[in-house]
Amino acid sequence: MIRYATLEAAEAALGRAMTAAEAAWFRHSRSTPEYCLYFESLVILLAAYSLVPLPLAMLELCAPAKLTTPYKLQPQVRLSPAAFLRCYKDTARVLVLLTIRPLLYLPYPIVKIAGIRSGLPLPSAGEVGAQLLVYMLVEDYLGYWLHRLLHRGWAYNKIHYVHHEYPAPMGFAAAHSHWVELLILGFPAFVGTVIVPCHMTTFWLWFAIRGAVAIDTHSGFDFPFSPTKLIPFYGGAECHDYHHSGGRWSQSNFAPFFTFCDYIYGTDKGYRHYKSSLRKLYWKKNCNSARQPLVWCM
Repeated sequence: MIRYATLEAAEAALGRAMTAAEAAWFRHSRSTPEYCLYFESLVILLAAYSLVPLPLAMLELCAPAKLTTPYKLQPQVRLSPAAFLRCYKDTARVLVLLTIRPLLYLPYPIVKIAGIRSGLPLPSAGEVGAQLLVYMLVEDYLGYWLHRLLHRGWAYNKIHYVHHEYPAPMGFAAAHSHWVELLILGFPAFVGTVIVPCHMTTFWLWFAIRGAVAIDTHSGFDFPFSPTKLIPFYGGAECHDYHHSGGRWSQSNFAPFFTFCDYIYGTDKGYRHYKSSLRKLYWKKNCNSARQPLVWCM
């Protein structure tokens, strides 16, 4: 909540004119309690999980197979509209129940203790970018180990098996999990904000990015023109799709964002062997079709 009655009073306190973004934030937040501003971040997360997967879902369900097959990571799997709807309904129910109960009450004290602010001025783009990078790195490391632990016997059998119900995932499966898993893997998202406190708008952006990345890695599609190809060490859909295809026995690609934790701890060996095998098959196929000696393709 911004404690200024008018825009002029806020500008006087700042000692300068507000930017357009600051004026918009002032109008939105001046009479809104901070608790409600925090709750809006959960609404953003729910909206992201509901809306962002829709375009690819419609592409898979409505577009001709010959159009989507070159980009689909498991083209032999075609989920029905009923499967998409069931996945979304199951996921939305769990997310809404978590939002109404534990997520509505538990993390807000952490937000306050961490010093996340809602006043003016708004952070610069450089500050926001640096904070988001810290949050990604913190969550990537903690999420890697928590996800790896969830593949142990009891944890998988009682909790993580729900998420692996879809060996060939789609965007709606990003949050298709046991409610305990959502709390466990959601915890690292708050750790970075405690280490490096931010503005509430950055907090919103962080949760929107988390949702978008989770949906992208579970999309089941790998487009060569995707802008995510420009992000260094980004795992993306191909890495996580391989993880899902292994089910409970998967020992590769545990990290949520990047690839270096799996590389450092040796849990990408199966995936790298798989990629190497695909490359060999590709070159053999192309060399045979060109009627060239096979020795040149080995």
